[in-house]
Amino acid sequence: MADTSQAPRTQHPLVRLAVELGPLLIFFFVNTRWGIYAGTGAFMAAIAVSFSVSLWIERRVPVMPLVTAVVVLVFGTLTLVLHDDLFIKLKPTIVNGLFAAILAFGLLTKRNFLQIVLGTVLTLDDAGWRKLTVRWALFFVVLAVINEVVWRNFSTDTWVSFKVFGIMPLTLAFSLAQVPLLTKHQIDKPAA
Repeated sequence: MADTSQAPRTQHPLVRLAVELGPLLIFFFVNTRWGIYAGTGAFMAAIAVSFSVSLWIERRVPVMPLVTAVVVLVFGTLTLVLHDDLFIKLKPTIVNGLFAAILAFGLLTKRNFLQIVLGTVLTLDDAGWRKLTVRWALFFVVLAVINEVVWRNFSTDTWVSFKVFGIMPLTLAFSLAQVPLLTKHQIDKPAA
């Protein structure tokens, strides 16, 4: 009999939400009490814990959390070592730009990375995967642009608040707006 104890697992949606939202809430709380540098350090620690939890639960390296964790740790370190909050403010622009570029590159090279990441959760036809990938790539570009506008035109505290309480609702609203596309292009799984 095969050992399935090390097979990849997926996170429960509430656990996934806590793992993704937890570091942002910690960042917001510590920033409001002790400032951006303490918030950045707490954010880095929380991201490391969050990634470790994802790794432990899923029993595989989750790609998007890995990219986010690496960028947070690199730019957080630059923020703390150089004592310049510019680096942590650039992190969302770079992460979202990187995700958009990866998705676009995948489409250009006929590899759908979104399907690779979400294929165990969603079953869509090829047209559905392409449309969803284009939409997410464009959404990541929009998030990068919004981040640039907010950090360049508002205070650091406003930027932190928007990062926590603006980006997450925008992402949730965008995700829900994709339901008609998912429904239209869903492929029914054959009965076992």
